[in-house]
Amino acid sequence: MTDTIDPVARAATLLKGHRESIDRLDAILVFTLAERFKHTQSVGVLKATHDLPPSDPAREEQQIARLRDLAKQADLDPEFAEKFLNFVIQEVIKHHERHQS
Repeated sequence: MTDTIDPVARAATLLKGHRESIDRLDAILVFTLAERFKHTQSVGVLKATHDLPPSDPAREEQQIARLRDLAKQADLDPEFAEKFLNFVIQEVIKHHERHQS
């Protein structure tokens, strides 16, 4: 009698491992975004204190280009990376505008 591993059980074990990794990565993303927003909140306060505009289009363009390059290096779709960064930037601008009021 040969000792064989049940393919369904093996698949379930592999799936569980992938899901655990995904859950850890999701947590890393959330905490990383929270840290990023802490810094952008400080930037918003500085901008409001010094009467600077809430958005900086030149900086945004630089960041988009930088993120697209990073995405390519990471084998991630640059379009997705740009959309993600644009979403984050819009949230940051909203926060900065609140500080201006």
